Amino acid sequence: MADFRENGRSSSDSDDEVSVSLGGEEVVVVVDGGRSDSEFGSREAAGSSSTNRVDDSSGTVDRCFARANTLPVGMLYADNIETTFDKLETSPSHLKLERSKTEMRKKPNILGEEAKKIFDDKISSQKKLKLLNQIAVNDDGTVEFEVPVDVKTSNADVAAEVFHHETVDEEPLEPTELQYIPPLQIVMLIVGTRGDVQPFVAIGKRLQDFGHRVRLATHANFKEFVLTAGLEFYPLGGDPVVLAGYMVKNKGFLPSGPSEIPTQRKQIKEIILSLLPACKDPDIDSGIPFRAEAIIANPPAYGHTHVAEALGIPLHIFFTMPWTPTSEFPHPLSRVKQHAGYRLSYQIVDSLIWLGIRDMINEFRKKRLRLRPVTYLSGAQGSASDVPYGYIWSPHLVPKPKDWGPKIDVVGFCFLDLASNYVPPESLVKWIEAGDAPIYVGFGSLPLQEPEKMTQIIVEALKTTGQRGIINKGWGGLGNLAEPPDFVCLLDNCPHDWLFLRCKAVIHHGGAGTTAAGLKAACPTTVVPFFGDQPFWGERVHARGVGPAPIPVDEFSLKKLVDAINFMLEPKVKQSAVELAEAMKTEDGVAGAVKAFLKHLPPRKSEPEPSPSPPGLYEHSVVSVKRCFGCS
Repeated sequence: MADFRENGRSSSDSDDEVSVSLGGEEVVVVVDGGRSDSEFGSREAAGSSSTNRVDDSSGTVDRCFARANTLPVGMLYADNIETTFDKLETSPSHLKLERSKTEMRKKPNILGEEAKKIFDDKISSQKKLKLLNQIAVNDDGTVEFEVPVDVKTSNADVAAEVFHHETVDEEPLEPTELQYIPPLQIVMLIVGTRGDVQPFVAIGKRLQDFGHRVRLATHANFKEFVLTAGLEFYPLGGDPVVLAGYMVKNKGFLPSGPSEIPTQRKQIKEIILSLLPACKDPDIDSGIPFRAEAIIANPPAYGHTHVAEALGIPLHIFFTMPWTPTSEFPHPLSRVKQHAGYRLSYQIVDSLIWLGIRDMINEFRKKRLRLRPVTYLSGAQGSASDVPYGYIWSPHLVPKPKDWGPKIDVVGFCFLDLASNYVPPESLVKWIEAGDAPIYVGFGSLPLQEPEKMTQIIVEALKTTGQRGIINKGWGGLGNLAEPPDFVCLLDNCPHDWLFLRCKAVIHHGGAGTTAAGLKAACPTTVVPFFGDQPFWGERVHARGVGPAPIPVDEFSLKKLVDAINFMLEPKVKQSAVELAEAMKTEDGVAGAVKAFLKHLPPRKSEPEPSPSPPGLYEHSVVSVKRCFGCS
């Protein structure tokens, strides 16, 4: 990953104004030039002005990345912004936020050589700020920029030399090798909705089959789901309902405006602070001791890398969306159309996220983990580049990019068998059997802005196309009909692996898990993306010929939905869906994930030795793993 090392600035440097595209408008950010940016500590002086240096408890000067006095590009540029945001609702006047003289902003262009400066150790923080300003954060929280050169990759793909992985023929792990890996205590740190959690339940169950003890740490809302599956549960901070609502409003992880920042930061802080107890505290219900010997996490856990470093244990990251730079497609949280900008989009998104959470991470490292603050910018939110990644999708839908190396695996979709234990209501079975196979419509746990209007559009579209439909009401209030017509069935909850086999097509939000279930059932698919990776999956579905172009939720209309249904009813689309489903039958994503995890584990030491963890994390010595994948 790129290593951003910020050069210090003397106190004599002057403040600069930086204009920032925020929510479709330009604002002027006054950047304090009087701060240097090497090591920094906790922010103890709550009453100090935003331009003062603050001494930490050890007496050393608090020194940080050049700060903005205003709220920057969602969460951009701010190092010491926690206090600022805590005061937002009560003291907004201390923020210097001005409208730029330029009302309209052209779509930003970034020349290859200019963009390369973002990753140049010799370039000052101030110049990096101004360069990042050329990158627009849209009013939906996604990143957009243009690279005006799309021919010579050597010039436009500016960070290829930093992120390049030499293509290596990978040796698969033979099943007979798995039995020689001693049992481990494994914690999974998973943040997100049920669709994010479910694949890890399946992976955890398979790891248990190999004798490992697995604790799945996720939001309290999913406790029953995890325990019912037979895994240990530990609660993480953050509310998936709040997180989902935030993500619907802000299509990416980046806040679309100043009012969104406190909500996002509060959720992230709760998550981060819950990670260490999840790795070392006894089971809450039984009191049985637990100490993690390996961590599996998804990127929205944010602090997983740092906890692994503190505990001296290996880390393996799994995710349902691309997070590793590649030249084959852009970061899902960006809107980059040019091939030359694909790889750069990963670095930009990663930089913006890291700059927004760095103060919380460093406070966590210093006060809870007893580690030195991270005083540089690097890829993957300050994590080491040798952490193995596993991507949970079918290589028949999205093949592994050629520029991803041997520590990155595309393992396949991870399905959890829920159908075998499901007893459907008799009324549902009778309705399905009473006519043609229906079309499924549902948006899972996502909140809807206008559920009544969307319901009416769905009903009218089914009527217009002469189709029967099942509407999953979910959490968003969809399907609120006093008397549904005969061709509509309202459903509260039903396993997709049971239901989709009985449907002719599916319409949903495009979560990776729901997309996988529909494709596995050979259902033509229409994606109505709300945020995050959902547009990415909608585009992949369309490119594979198994569904129409995605319909963004903000563009959801009767005409577009009717056209989408008619597209899915085409025989050639159904044939493509059948062919893809047949190819996916050869995959076992859960087994692939387990093999990838075990393949990348470092060998364990034969003799016990004192834990490398800092004092206070454990009260006794443990058998350590040879090397932590997340340690520097």
